[in-house]
Formats: sequence, C-alpha cells, structure tokens
Amino acid sequence: MPDVSLRGVIDMHVHSNPDIRKRAYDDFELMEAGIRVGARAIVIKTHQGTTMDRAYLCNRHNEIVHGGSNNFTMFGSITLNRQVGGLNPVATEVALKLGAKVVWLPTQSARNHLLKNKKSTEGCVEVVRDGRIVPELNDIFRLVQEYDAVLGTAHVSPEEAFVVVEAARDAGVKKIVVTHPEWWLVGMSLEDQVRIARDYDVLLEHCYAQPLGGGKYKSNLSMNLEAIQAVGYRNILISTDGGQTENPYWELALAEYLQYLSDHGIPEEQIRYMTHDLPARLLGIE
Repeated sequence: MPDVSLRGVIDMHVHSNPDIRKRAYDDFELMEAGIRVGARAIVIKTHQGTTMDRAYLCNRHNEIVHGGSNNFTMFGSITLNRQVGGLNPVATEVALKLGAKVVWLPTQSARNHLLKNKKSTEGCVEVVRDGRIVPELNDIFRLVQEYDAVLGTAHVSPEEAFVVVEAARDAGVKKIVVTHPEWWLVGMSLEDQVRIARDYDVLLEHCYAQPLGGGKYKSNLSMNLEAIQAVGYRNILISTDGGQTENPYWELALAEYLQYLSDHGIPEEQIRYMTHDLPARLLGIE
C-alpha cells in the first residue's frame, strides 16, 4: 500500500517532559515533531495534573519562532489524580477556563489502576461506589458539558466505565471517550467495547502500544484492527499514548500505526476520519 501521510493528523493522547517519568520529547520537541510532519494538533497529557499552561507556551513559542507559517496547535488537559485533589471541580473549572480540552478521570490514582498493580487502594480516587457514581462526579460532568470538553474514562475498570458513561450521558455530556480499552490494565473485552459503543454511542480510543512492565511494550496494532472491524470506524479514535522512551518517537509510532491499518485493508477515508475528522470535532477545530 502507498505510504500514509501524517499531514493534518491529530493525536489526542501524548506524554512529554517535564514529567516524573522521563519522556522521549519535551513539549517543544514534540511540537516541532508535529510541525515537521504537518500535523494539525496534539493534546499533551500528564498523570501529574494539568498541561493547558504548557500548551499555551508551546503555541506562543510556535508563533514567535515560526511566525504563523504552519497550522499546528498544541492543546492541554487535566487528569483528576490525587495531585489535583481527585474529583476536584475547582481545579477542573480553572483548567477548562485556561483552555484544557480533555478531562481525564483518575489514572494512577484510580482504584482499578492500584488493584491491577497490586498496590494499596488507600486514598484512591473513587468514581463508583456501590454501583453508582460518587456524588463529586456530578460537578465534573456539569463542567465538561458546560465547556464542551471531552471526558476520558482513563484507568477505570470496564464495570466502572459502564456506570460512568451512563451517568455522563444522562448528565448531558456529549463527548465521551473510553480510554485505551485494549490495555491490560483496563481490559475491556471486545464484546463490551461493541456494547458500550452501541448502547451509548461513545468513542473508543485505541492506542499504539501498551506497557507490560520492565520497560517492555506490546504492540496493540492487531487488537486495534480487530476493534475497528468489530465496533466500526465511526466509534474509534486513534491515538498513540506516545512519549515513552522504550517506544519509537511519537511521529514514527503514529506512522507505523496508520501504515499497519492501511496495509491491512482499512480504507484511507476511514483512517482519515479516525485521525483527522473525529478528533477535530472533539477539539472544536473542524
């Protein structure tokens, strides 16, 4: 198949430095990589809190250095781990007012994350209790809906994801993404992916690779292809969750991912929808 192009691509899940864990690129290096390949946008994520201020500085740097010669934009986000007080509506509203486009539920502070890693759940950030969302989530949903942001389920379990998604839909949240359901830590079955997309019309974010521990990663590409075929491309968001030093640089990983899909029969227009049209709609830059 012809080589795929990254021109105009949008990746809504990339990690960069500064971070507690060393990443392959810092924010400016990631921005320059995006500009080099002609990408339209990247959303930077951290488990440590917020990135919308870092995104602002990248965009200002781009303006000063490149003088508006490209169409690239960096976007930020907030992750509701313990570092920001968990399900903290004040921190969430400030992040959204400063331009955050994605609100991720807890990742490393999630009960499911800690349980799967055999760690104590004391002090975890709970999203579901006794089969219902915790009351604090109602304020988060209201803010996500009010600011037309994206809600990411992050590292919650499949069982929790169904409860959260139903409650978020009932609260009027329009943009809901189930975060890397293929990752062993989330571990949502293909059958459940089909069901949650069918019943709630949510998006499933399928990422490049998943950590196995010890600095080793497992390719998700065959699993992602199967999910696209089973769920349907209109409910699949392609991201890399890139930035790990063990994986290829962001742009190489994304090119490999898209080339794999193309080589295995996914039409160009469907790849474009999952990497251009859909994320543009989520970010409000159609």
